[in-house]
Amino acid sequence: MQFWKEHTALRMVLMLLTFVLGLFLLIYGWRQTGQMGGLLLMLAGLALLLGTLALYNKPFEDPKKR
Repeated sequence: MQFWKEHTALRMVLMLLTFVLGLFLLIYGWRQTGQMGGLLLMLAGLALLLGTLALYNKPFEDPKKR
């Protein structure tokens, strides 16, 4: 999809937001030692960081050949 190649500013803003929110959730969940909620927050933060990585790599994907 050419959308992410054409809208680099939007992609950068989304990457910055997901990265900062993911790090915040990881650190906040880490501070809740011994609670199940802290583990869930850290998993949500990890998912956001993986989403950031996917947004970064999206424009470099090759189109699928049929």
